[in-house]
Amino acid sequence: MAKHEILRDDVMPLAEYTKVRSQKRKDITARKKNRRVDVGPHVTFYFENFDTMWLQVHEMLYIEKGGEEQIADELAAYNPLIPKGRELVATFMIEIDDPVRRKNVLGRLGGVEETAFIMVNGEKILAQPEEDQDRTTAEGKASSVQFVHFPLTDAQAEAAKKEGAQIIVGLGHENYNHMAVLPEAIRAELASDLD
Repeated sequence: MAKHEILRDDVMPLAEYTKVRSQKRKDITARKKNRRVDVGPHVTFYFENFDTMWLQVHEMLYIEKGGEEQIADELAAYNPLIPKGRELVATFMIEIDDPVRRKNVLGRLGGVEETAFIMVNGEKILAQPEEDQDRTTAEGKASSVQFVHFPLTDAQAEAAKKEGAQIIVGLGHENYNHMAVLPEAIRAELASDLD
């Protein structure tokens, strides 16, 4: 069964993490390859889980060196992005290298997070954007980083866990309407997030 929350006891002391950091990063980076889906020319979905967020917490502690005082803030920031058993959770990034083009595209994608969806064997599930802050400005400019939850019913979760299930992830924004079918390796990896 997947773990749904990073507890204080799951956080390694910095000195210990430093010793295993290289290997942990390699292991989780390899696993992330089957948690990444390109949707259209500019968007990549990165499906999160306990392991990806565990690494993120440790990396923030490693980089910022805030010690014990920083731990609670990191857990509060990253625990909401761990699937809770009947959902998939993704960070999606709008990745455009050219700054002028990026500004123009983001300026036309306000509310894009509201249009994210997955389909399990043809049944559409709309995303619920992370509510910690609004990621579309009043002027209609989208943030280049979005966090979304896909709540599944028991039946949808069971269907998604079956080998060969068709899972599609997409965005239905009027200015960005793209979908991608998940390869079986990615479907199988994401199925491990579901109880």
